[in-house]
Amino acid sequence: MKAIVDCNSFYAACERVFKPHLHGKPVVVLSNNDGCIVSRTDEAKALGIQMAGPFYEAKEILSTHDVAVFSSNYHLYGDMSWRVMETLRMLCQQVEVYSVDESFVDLDGIEESAMWDYGLHIRNTVERWTGIPVSVGIAPTKTLAKVANHMAKKNKKATQGTVALITTDEIHAALENLPVQQVWGVGFRSAEKLRWLGIDTAWKLRNMSEEWANKNLGGVVGKRLIKELHGEPCIDMKDPLQKKNMIATTRMFGKPVFTLAELREAVATYTARAAEKLRRQGGAAGLINVFVVTNDYSDNQYGYHPKTKGLYCTLPICTSLTHELIAHALPLVNQLFNPGSRYLKAGVMLSGIVPDDAIQYNLFQPAAEQNRRQLMHTVDNVNFSMRDDVIKFAAAGTKKNWKMRQEYRSKRHTTRWDELYEVK
Repeated sequence: MKAIVDCNSFYAACERVFKPHLHGKPVVVLSNNDGCIVSRTDEAKALGIQMAGPFYEAKEILSTHDVAVFSSNYHLYGDMSWRVMETLRMLCQQVEVYSVDESFVDLDGIEESAMWDYGLHIRNTVERWTGIPVSVGIAPTKTLAKVANHMAKKNKKATQGTVALITTDEIHAALENLPVQQVWGVGFRSAEKLRWLGIDTAWKLRNMSEEWANKNLGGVVGKRLIKELHGEPCIDMKDPLQKKNMIATTRMFGKPVFTLAELREAVATYTARAAEKLRRQGGAAGLINVFVVTNDYSDNQYGYHPKTKGLYCTLPICTSLTHELIAHALPLVNQLFNPGSRYLKAGVMLSGIVPDDAIQYNLFQPAAEQNRRQLMHTVDNVNFSMRDDVIKFAAAGTKKNWKMRQEYRSKRHTTRWDELYEVK
């Protein structure tokens, strides 16, 4: 049996953990640069506050109903996510982190008759140990577990946040009442096509043949979906340490950037972050790509015209060393920069990734990498332990006036000594 554990309104729930007075009150969390609403509590949903709605459009209703508003606090959310996942690892034999607020877990070895009770145990334990409420969906396959989780979140009181689809009748009833667009793996276009074909529920989709799915739902992917809906596992648990073939770091600026110096600082910062991710998986990159997004006024007509430009560089030797990656990234920034342009975003992508211990060096280059690797290891450990970029490269700058806006950010209670939660 598989289960998915999904944190309820995760970002907003993290804010509530350290603000008990907000329990039962409407809370929303904003996206980067305080742009859109990306997390809402049930109380905020009941007020009609829309997901992904622009913050400026919702200000009136937020003020009228005294809704608590927070900027995204990624240091706090990342640490709370880690605490939830570690709790799950203590309760389940295999955990696959699917996103910052979702994990699949393997429940093999648990008796079917005890599945719901164990799911409830997981839910209660996670909330008791971390303060984060979760919903648990249990079923024979990942796809059906997603269905069960949807049911658990939809009616938290009746289900106690836990649903187990074990028997054929239980699965039948769940799929018959589920709109086809809610099925995990059915995208917007596929849902439109299915409804046009008269398939408007998950149960109707389940009753289609594998041959039909192969022809109409993307070949092998469609066949797997039909099998999963029949209770036949086709999507295995993935290795949580699965390595990425490409690593990217990209951010919108808090305010438009006009100078080359600020643009270089931003790209150096993003390169350092990408390099840290690269070392974490024991990799080294052979290619670096830098891109920028401009948003300038047209000379001939009013309005904005965003443009994306990028350049890449193939490295002479694959590397994971931050200073070497920065040294190759900054010349690309110099080439991309156009005086007078209004820069809104920049990003760095590392690809051509190989194992760091299998790099083919140049015979004519001295192999002094070990000390440098040890230096990077030390820098990573210090920054991770402090949950901040305590040690920075000079190229990344110090003022960082381009950083994203976070006007409503709460304290980073779990990752800063000077922002620890105070008990009064």
